[in-house]
Amino acid sequence: MLDEVRGLSAYTAYNANVDAIVNLKPEVVQGLIDSFGADEIRRKIEEYPRRIEEPIDFVARLIHALKTGKPMAVPLVNEEMHRWFDETFKYDMERIGGQAGIIANLMAGLRVKKVIAYTPFLPKRLAELFREGILYPVVEDGELKLKPIQEAYREGDPLKVNRIFEFRKGMKFKLGEEVIEVPHSGRFIVSSRFESISRIETRDELRPFLPEIGRQVDGAILSGYQGLRLQYSDGKDANYYLRKAKEDIILLKEADIKVHVEFASIQDRKLRKKVVTNIFPLVDSVGMDEAEIAYILSVLGYRDLADRIFTYNRIEDAILGGMIILDELNFEILQVHTIYYLMYITHRDNPLSEEELAKSLEFGTTLAAARASLGDITKPEDYEVGLKVPFNERSDYVKLRFEEAKRKLRMREYKVVVVPTRLVPNPVSTVGLGDTISTGTFLSYIALLKKHSK
Repeated sequence: MLDEVRGLSAYTAYNANVDAIVNLKPEVVQGLIDSFGADEIRRKIEEYPRRIEEPIDFVARLIHALKTGKPMAVPLVNEEMHRWFDETFKYDMERIGGQAGIIANLMAGLRVKKVIAYTPFLPKRLAELFREGILYPVVEDGELKLKPIQEAYREGDPLKVNRIFEFRKGMKFKLGEEVIEVPHSGRFIVSSRFESISRIETRDELRPFLPEIGRQVDGAILSGYQGLRLQYSDGKDANYYLRKAKEDIILLKEADIKVHVEFASIQDRKLRKKVVTNIFPLVDSVGMDEAEIAYILSVLGYRDLADRIFTYNRIEDAILGGMIILDELNFEILQVHTIYYLMYITHRDNPLSEEELAKSLEFGTTLAAARASLGDITKPEDYEVGLKVPFNERSDYVKLRFEEAKRKLRMREYKVVVVPTRLVPNPVSTVGLGDTISTGTFLSYIALLKKHSK
């Protein structure tokens, strides 16, 4: 399967950012406390700021996260604070973040034939984190050019940095007279949420060339719609950007390619409904986890089933929910990734057999197991590492529950395939595993369809 996947070309858009990692040391935390004062920090913790607008907001929420040992993410809304963070902390590592960024680098690591990646903002610091060989579409002298992405950066483009502060159990520091010992390891994420970087779109000069890009690839993977806002200060709104996003998909599909959307949880119910009802019916394939099935069912009006999925997390509820989503939104195939199993739901007339669909899912979980084992996929041979990872200890239970679900549910009109995941007990990294599964399954799905068409 690997060779067939590597023979494909793919386009991915829209969301990419810099992930800047800090492994917190006690002396750094102590330095922050000494700078701002224990009393002021305690006062701010009581206020519990929900957004970071100034440095004291960050310090208060960080100390609170360390004290409780709970992983947390707080949005940064003041763009001016980039400089403060960069001057205050030494980053242990910068890597690509955002679904489209992770997917592009994964495909480049596998040496997929051609990888075209697009993000509406490409500052130099971000461009340098993409792998060699990735191409970026630009318009020069009225023609489409594909440039190495590192050379295509634009001065002055806004920068999205998510700063990830990793902390370890047992770390000690003093808040005034109080000695704090961190009870659990975890991470505190400061995610950039500026208006300037929350516009998911193809630039106007490039949009007419999307059919040409479509003709150069076998499939497109689109993501990042969760970054939209309902309203913008210039009078535009989510509807404006979703109209543009629909136009992008229609133009890409002029070339008769498959388009996959990688969904991510959208907290705002109104925005979630807009994205789901506007985007899903135009694409062929959608990837999500079981919680996202429940979120979508909730906006489609199936509240009871959504609650059952959240409460009991049973395979038969996820299957039923998936069949409803597939029918209501009328796309070709739904791919679901959970910790213990992967699932495809498609209609009975899908040209692939259930054995072929299972093969595609197994490719996805093997690729993710390789990434979890190594931390990243940097060369095609890394895939072999995933083959050595055993299927998870609940595999037999998953198969049993799936057989029970088949007896309970009316599935004659569908092909539903479930395979257990390969699970790495102590992963080097868990970042991007869902994106890795979705990329592996979508590319292998296209490769198998191409075999049929021949």
